Amino acid sequence: MSKKKTVLIVDDHPLFRAGLKSIIANCSEFEVIGEAANGREGIEKTKELKPNMVVMDLSLPDQNGIDVTRKIKNILPETRIMILSMHSKIDYITEAFQVGATGYVVKESASERLVDCLKAISKDEYFLDTSISHKVVKSLMESDKKEAKITDAGYDTLTPREQQIMRLLADGISAKDIAKELFISPKTVENHRTNIMNKLDLHSAMELVRYAARLGLIDIDLWKG
Repeated sequence: MSKKKTVLIVDDHPLFRAGLKSIIANCSEFEVIGEAANGREGIEKTKELKPNMVVMDLSLPDQNGIDVTRKIKNILPETRIMILSMHSKIDYITEAFQVGATGYVVKESASERLVDCLKAISKDEYFLDTSISHKVVKSLMESDKKEAKITDAGYDTLTPREQQIMRLLADGISAKDIAKELFISPKTVENHRTNIMNKLDLHSAMELVRYAARLGLIDIDLWKG
């Protein structure tokens, strides 16, 4: 019998970790050897246990899962990492693969695609959740056109952080969720929102959405708001 591939789960929700463990336990190829509730613990457990694979939440209470992935890959480059996230935005997915992840699954698909992803990345293959793959292809095909649209003088007055927050706000992400994702306070997000609205001379959330759509930053047909 071949040796089982070892898995470390990094997620801050105990019930969700338990669910992932239950799914993995039903597959004879893999064995969960550890859990971590935050990024720091995830890095420490990875160094201690040296798992073959890490299942990484994108939104952790102390660090961004992208940064934790980068650090783990620097320490143990042979460890395969799959991202589990509520986000299906091309920016998150692209950055995840750029820092060394080889799998990406949205959380709502975890029960159906977790094991498939683990099997793929254990063979040094890439795995992208089929529920979002068509969106990624579409975004990549339109990327040149989208970048060409971002020529508005007002947009250029925003700082890189303001541009980042503006994209998230325009995509219908709440200030609370943005704060959690970027590891800043909700108050800081609100301050950035105020500065963005003032610089762009916008007066409502819908005006912000329309502005972002006009620049090609979001697809108005897929807007969550």
